[in-house]
Amino acid sequence: MKTSSHLWLLLLSFLSLFPSCTSQQTEVTSPNGHIRLRFLQDEQRQIYYRVDVDDTPFILPSRLGLKACGGLNLSDGFAVTAVTHDQLDQQWTMPWGENKQHRNHYNEMAVQLRDSMGSELTLRFRLFDDGLGFRYECRVPGVDSVLIADELTQFRLAQEATSWSIPASFETYELLYRTLPLSQVETANTPITFRTPSVSPSCQADTTQRIYASIHEAALTDYPEMTLQQIDTLCFQANLAPWPDGIKARFAGGAFKTPWRTVQIAREAVGLINSSLILNLNEPCALETVDWIRPMKYVGVWWSMHLGTESWVMGDRHGATTENALRYIDFAAQNQIDAVLFEGWNAGWENWGGSQQFDYTLPFADFDMERISRYAQEKGVRLIGHHETGGNVINYERQLDKSFAWYAHYGVHDVKTGYAGGLPNGHNHHGQYNVRHYRHVVETAAKYHTTINAHEPIKDTGIRRTYPNMMTREGARGMEWNAWSEGNPPEHHVLLPFTRLLGGPMDYTPGIFDLLYEKAKWNPNRKQWNMKDSKDCRINTTLAKQIALWVILYSPMQMASDCVENYDGHPAFQFFRDFDADCDASRALMGEPGEYIAVMRRAGERYFLGAATNAEARTLHLSLSDLQPGVTYEATIYADAPETDWVTNPTAYRISKQQVTSEHTMTLHLAPGGGAAVTFLPLNETTNP
Repeated sequence: MKTSSHLWLLLLSFLSLFPSCTSQQTEVTSPNGHIRLRFLQDEQRQIYYRVDVDDTPFILPSRLGLKACGGLNLSDGFAVTAVTHDQLDQQWTMPWGENKQHRNHYNEMAVQLRDSMGSELTLRFRLFDDGLGFRYECRVPGVDSVLIADELTQFRLAQEATSWSIPASFETYELLYRTLPLSQVETANTPITFRTPSVSPSCQADTTQRIYASIHEAALTDYPEMTLQQIDTLCFQANLAPWPDGIKARFAGGAFKTPWRTVQIAREAVGLINSSLILNLNEPCALETVDWIRPMKYVGVWWSMHLGTESWVMGDRHGATTENALRYIDFAAQNQIDAVLFEGWNAGWENWGGSQQFDYTLPFADFDMERISRYAQEKGVRLIGHHETGGNVINYERQLDKSFAWYAHYGVHDVKTGYAGGLPNGHNHHGQYNVRHYRHVVETAAKYHTTINAHEPIKDTGIRRTYPNMMTREGARGMEWNAWSEGNPPEHHVLLPFTRLLGGPMDYTPGIFDLLYEKAKWNPNRKQWNMKDSKDCRINTTLAKQIALWVILYSPMQMASDCVENYDGHPAFQFFRDFDADCDASRALMGEPGEYIAVMRRAGERYFLGAATNAEARTLHLSLSDLQPGVTYEATIYADAPETDWVTNPTAYRISKQQVTSEHTMTLHLAPGGGAAVTFLPLNETTNP
């Protein structure tokens, strides 16, 4: 591989060969002028782009184009026929979200190209103050279909950087994040986040000139997912999840659009979190009404199965029984919790690991759906249904309409889906075949006014703007890994906001209070069911950090994931009672990937703050300027105690109160592996009992 200095010389000489491909303006800048993108062609009429940030090279000339089958050319030999420029500055509203109000402000350049065979390719570039997106829009006349064999999109970074990513996989995102020099990343899934170093003319580090960036994609609806593969030092090329025959994408007819390739750019790490770029590159809401879509807090019959104290299968250890269901509904009603989830309620779990022929309208004999749904309605509690497919999407699609209609009959309009298993016929989880399936499920659910929480999903690329019933999804190593593996390390939770959650909400399912499984380990019903016995496992955080994660790891469907008996009588559970998952506005206050994070969210007149650290203790001084000016709040602080340590004393915590205004600064001391959570209630509002 070439060194960076050799690469620079090569690219500078290469750039001098670029002819003036057109007299039209082939560059576009962000509205604030800090980001500039240029479209380029070489002598073979191959197409490229480059990006500068504050007149400094950021992405060096990088290849564009698609490789099609059957001799069809979508990468070179094109002539520019027109270049159009446009701009937009609008406000739009999400029915729910980290923020309900968004500004969509960009400058656009569309470069229209045509080859000698009449194929038309439009490259559409949009530049925002917080980054950019581009996509391919193709029209091939006189063909019945287009088969894409490869995508040539490259990201050739101008300098070395520190990066955070997971390895590329077309089957799972449930991998631990790596902190690596960008040059050592061979493959990566997206979002991949990185931070460039900056050196002043005096060769001193200048952190004000650092760039934080994240490469991802937006509006993935009918295309395979994009991963990145390093093809040269600091040069990454798109690598698409294939069909079983190796074709990457199939389109009927000769016209199609790809997802947007995105690069978020910020001077501070939290600027990536506070960006709306991914949502802005998705289409507006396609639903006629959205008043039926509501964020929620929930509990569920779930964690006990992962610990091995209960089972998904009917028998002596069955979790989803009528008795258990009524008990969880009572707990939810008594604690201002909106909904209850039940897993393992339907026929098919007895064949887990085998045929995976689930029946989505046939409850087990010990799960009385009629009685449970009636009782929940009497108590004012919603039920969250569960559709595990085991990867058998063909069986699921056969029952899709029937299963959503059956749930709707019982008043169930929120469904968690799962795909834990191999797909049939050689398909992978992240190829175009399954991307279409995930979209089909969301669209079908919308017909029945049903929301979706997808596990083992396709990664989030912002389609919740178009289909707001796509509420949340997994798509990373979640809580369950702590029950049967070495667990998620302390830095995991302060990496997710800067990586996975840049795509969208995550159903991490935080909130375990029995951190060392002291009750579960001595349960005579406990059995090992996956990888590692839960008696040898634990949660790698403090109790206060578990509470803070309800704020930090955003999801409009937020779960208190422990068994409900571990919350009974626990003073710290008051935070979840007060917490509101229906945010109006959010802002990441400060943080560094893998080190620490602090986030403030507003729901109505209430505010909630969450802060967390990695294995290093630290003290944060946080401005409260996000609070409403002129209002005095009672702040209830759930924090690590002086003696707290995630390894030796994780359950120690303390609760304190103070009166604050927007003019105050709050100091939070975070233990190793710890955190803090704060509720801010206006003094004229009383806390829920």
